Amino acid sequence: MLKIENLTKTYPNGTQALRNVSFEVQDGEFLAVIGLSGSGKSTLLRCINRLIEPTSGRVIWNGTELTALSSSDMRKMRRQIGMIFQQFNLVKRAPVITNVLSGRLGYVNPFNSLVNYFSPADKQRALDNLDKLGLRDKAYVRADSLSGGQQQRVGIARALMQEPQLILADEPVASLDPVLAHSILKYLEQMNKESGMTVLCSLHFLDLVHRYATRAIALKDGELVFEGLPKEIDDAQFKAIYGQEAERVSIV
Repeated sequence: MLKIENLTKTYPNGTQALRNVSFEVQDGEFLAVIGLSGSGKSTLLRCINRLIEPTSGRVIWNGTELTALSSSDMRKMRRQIGMIFQQFNLVKRAPVITNVLSGRLGYVNPFNSLVNYFSPADKQRALDNLDKLGLRDKAYVRADSLSGGQQQRVGIARALMQEPQLILADEPVASLDPVLAHSILKYLEQMNKESGMTVLCSLHFLDLVHRYATRAIALKDGELVFEGLPKEIDDAQFKAIYGQEAERVSIV
């Protein structure tokens, strides 16, 4: 179980990105995080794995308080927490397989990581993960030769190299067209259902939330304003989350 307790983040310029956010996520859930741009979604996900340090509050995962761990202990804990980014965060000039293997860095000897040495077993695991995502034939081409949807699948394969129990997906389909968006979310859904991975995924479009999420939370100006089932987001809830002038937009 993941427990977020009174999580607050105030940036040095005074911007308060999160305000006393509290909620729980059961193992095996697919939780959608929704809200306007700037509502705190990315900050929330990055505070959970401490890519951003929260100002106050607690993050507790499977009984371990992540916010109390030392930097070295947190690095070890991140082995079990996969991260998928909106902008892919690939080394564009490197081969695809090198990008995928970078997800294994937390498990290898520091010297080996410096010289980019990985065991035959890790290389086979990388190829197997690319195969799952339909990209095995792209293993040795440069990452920047791939389409946006293919690069995002490389990002997923990289996260899978950690053998994570928890996936944090930070607006993973925001820059993709509707067909590719569904393709990427289906891969996340497959990992969630077949491997039991807990998924926290920030999304913009409510029809994607209804299609893929088992539960949803909504942030507005850094505050939690909704927690419940996607079907419970009626017109009144929608306006409360996105503003009175907002109109529902579908992605087909």
